[in-house]
Amino acid sequence: MPLTKEPDPPERDVSTSDLTAGERDGGHRTRRTWSGRRITAASVAAVILVAAVVTLVDVIAVRAGRPAAAWRRRLADELATRPVDDVWMLTGAAVAAAVGVWLIVLALTPGERRWLPLRSPAGCPRMRAFLDRDGAAVLLRDAAMRVPGVGAAHVLVRRHRIKARADVRFRDPRQVKDDLTAVLGEERDRLALARPPRIAVRVRRRTR
Repeated sequence: MPLTKEPDPPERDVSTSDLTAGERDGGHRTRRTWSGRRITAASVAAVILVAAVVTLVDVIAVRAGRPAAAWRRRLADELATRPVDDVWMLTGAAVAAAVGVWLIVLALTPGERRWLPLRSPAGCPRMRAFLDRDGAAVLLRDAAMRVPGVGAAHVLVRRHRIKARADVRFRDPRQVKDDLTAVLGEERDRLALARPPRIAVRVRRRTR
């Protein structure tokens, strides 16, 4: 569970109606952390660097009186002679557009989907805490296993939904489902998530 500290926010007057539900309960909303995306940035930088170095070396060779590289001459000829509606031109444009959209999405989205933001304490609004999804799933699964009648449970934690599946060994499956939903809701509230996901429970009778 990583902890980070934000810079001091600007002072402002806050009325009770402006507070979110989490803040009225004694905590402050915590936003998702932004991913550094070092691998993506390094990959893009490496591709651009290699292309720039190769082109620069060829340009210097041409300035020194040598003929241009065969790949650059062919590329110039292809771009000058192929029509705009050529299959390879359209394919290259589609690939370039897809890469551009992908980079824009990476730039505008925070990432770090495996971390769930927690509510900050009332006295420390600049303190940010996050909980790993797998860790939250383990806690919720342990709580589900304490429900009478549950023989096995599997919990998957998403950003907006908690999916739980349980095998019922005894008792009425409907009663087990109600108890399981209540227990998971209590355990979810103990986690103090900034945006509590909805709970979806599925049960099935298993006698073996």
